[in-house]
Amino acid sequence: MSTYFRKIPTLLLTTISLLGINSSFAEDISAYPSKPIRLIVGFATGGISDVIARALSAKITEQTGQAIIVENKPGAGTTIAADYIAKSAPDGYTIFLQDMTTHAINASLYKKLSYDTQKDFSPITLVASTPLMLVINPSLKVNNLKEFIALAKKQSDTLSYSSSGNGAVTHLAAETFNRMVGINPVHVPFKGSSPSTQAVLAGDVAFSFSSMPPAITLVQSKKLIGLGVTTPKRISSNPDVPTMTEAGLPGYDFVLYNGILGPKGMPPELVKKISQMFVNAVNTPDMKQIFSNLGADVITNSPAEFTHQMSEESLKMAKAVKISGAQID
Repeated sequence: MSTYFRKIPTLLLTTISLLGINSSFAEDISAYPSKPIRLIVGFATGGISDVIARALSAKITEQTGQAIIVENKPGAGTTIAADYIAKSAPDGYTIFLQDMTTHAINASLYKKLSYDTQKDFSPITLVASTPLMLVINPSLKVNNLKEFIALAKKQSDTLSYSSSGNGAVTHLAAETFNRMVGINPVHVPFKGSSPSTQAVLAGDVAFSFSSMPPAITLVQSKKLIGLGVTTPKRISSNPDVPTMTEAGLPGYDFVLYNGILGPKGMPPELVKKISQMFVNAVNTPDMKQIFSNLGADVITNSPAEFTHQMSEESLKMAKAVKISGAQID
């Protein structure tokens, strides 16, 4: 064998090194996942994001044989969890189940963040979309959205509504609605969607844009009236509740979503592999049923599409934050 051919392995290793390619890391990607994965959630246990995360972790563990450990890091509007992910190693073993709050809203709501919502993360795929539902107390004695708007305009100065907190998606949804129909009700913020919806049930406030878990059973049992869902189509758990457009407010569209993110710097091949792992998990009959019970729909997209959507949603929510007047230092 000539000296030239004996030098080829050395030349290849040198080239790989100069190009910044880590051959052992490439082998790790092909074997991924070879150890437990941590799936960070920015909310406390029991909420819809937590339930989705735990359902996904069980399914992916079943499919891959490797455990996914759900770790809740609630607080500060999910910024604690997002900051943790932004500073994590880009090896695919610490990833994030984010929602609209994490990026689209917080980018405008907070004057200063410790991370860049667009540059410090690797978008992987969407997994779920969820509406809000406009709910009212039956004591208002209106049966549909048009009747409620007419009543709200007559009682605008005395009407009140609840939300899950200043700057929360339920607050922004309500303020967008108020601006569109020309009313100015009093805002009563709560710490969470469940107590916010309970305030409507108790008659303490007139209406709320509730997240789905608190709204589903209360509307099904007719303890509250659902006037509209904020997605472009109706949901299977409450099929009698029209969309806001169907109910008479065209152009109203407020879709919540959950997606999977990693830290910036993840290799494209790893991002693609994790994306396919979650796509496979959500597109199973049992996962679709779990999501349906939560009022959610399975939705997936490519990393590039998710990146674009995050940018578009940030622009959309910036307008909603401005309308609401909410701001956090």
